[in-house]
Amino acid sequence: MNKSELVAAIAEKAEISKKDADKALAAFIDTVGAQLKKGNKIQLVGFGTFEIRKRAARTGINPQTKKTIKIAASKNPVFKAGKALKDAVK
Repeated sequence: MNKSELVAAIAEKAEISKKDADKALAAFIDTVGAQLKKGNKIQLVGFGTFEIRKRAARTGINPQTKKTIKIAASKNPVFKAGKALKDAVK
């Protein structure tokens, strides 16, 4: 499912226009991104949790040259599905 299909499904389910559904989805995505950037965790009970996980710096191996390389520390967004979502998918 791509974004336009998701917007259409939201509009149908919520009985709103596609334009309003697109605005709501854009606002959700922007808000989640802004909160994660601040370091906040977003927990939607029954759906899941959005959070940032930190990865420490480490050494790796370049598979082409077999030389060791340094991989910098990073922060990555993570989504962990909630129990209700997991049960719905089963």
